[in-house]
Amino acid sequence: MSDMKLTNEKMRTFDGHEKIGTFKASAKLTEFGEKQNEANELLAANVNDLIKRVCSLEDDRIRHEEVMKSLASELKEFRKELDRLRLSDKLNTSAIERLDKAINLAGGK
Repeated sequence: MSDMKLTNEKMRTFDGHEKIGTFKASAKLTEFGEKQNEANELLAANVNDLIKRVCSLEDDRIRHEEVMKSLASELKEFRKELDRLRLSDKLNTSAIERLDKAINLAGGK
């Protein structure tokens, strides 16, 4: 961020309403122009800093979206694997029960 912080005092380019004589008008106009240029430079620096910050936030948002999509994909794959394991467990349990019954019947128990 810019070191040039905007303040009301820094943005003030016109000091007063005193009556200016003809001979002082050009000096006062020059003074006003210089102050206005300084204010414009401060504004430009702060606007440029804001643009950089917004771009950085947009980049962060894009990175976060990519990470979230990746996590969602991994979670979906994990869910598939978990469902497969549950089904295998159920099938294996049923197979074990059938084998146990067959052994019990064959052994006469």
